[in-house]
Amino acid sequence: MKPITPALILLLAWAGAGPAAARLPAQSDEAKAQAAEAAARAAHGNKLADYQLCRSRERAAAHYYKSAKAAGKQTRPPLPVPPCADPGPYGATPAAPAAPAAPAAPAAKKS
Repeated sequence: MKPITPALILLLAWAGAGPAAARLPAQSDEAKAQAAEAAARAAHGNKLADYQLCRSRERAAAHYYKSAKAAGKQTRPPLPVPPCADPGPYGATPAAPAAPAAPAAPAAKKS
């Protein structure tokens, strides 16, 4: 069996790139709204994870200072850090009200 030559690999990669270069249709308003909702949920999840990490760091520092004091070790004062900000529960953003449909113009009557 012959080894695969670089030219054959290049040819296969070029042939597979054709379908990937096709343009996708524009997203509908509903798909855009779903994407925005997913982004908002992800952003809230990131804020919540940051808050939980901040709280765990505070607990770890408190444990360190408590155990060091009990052991009679000398410690440096903690660095000043901003307080942890609780993001609260996730609240779905209300959807923007749909624009009212324009009333249909009455048909002109011919006499």
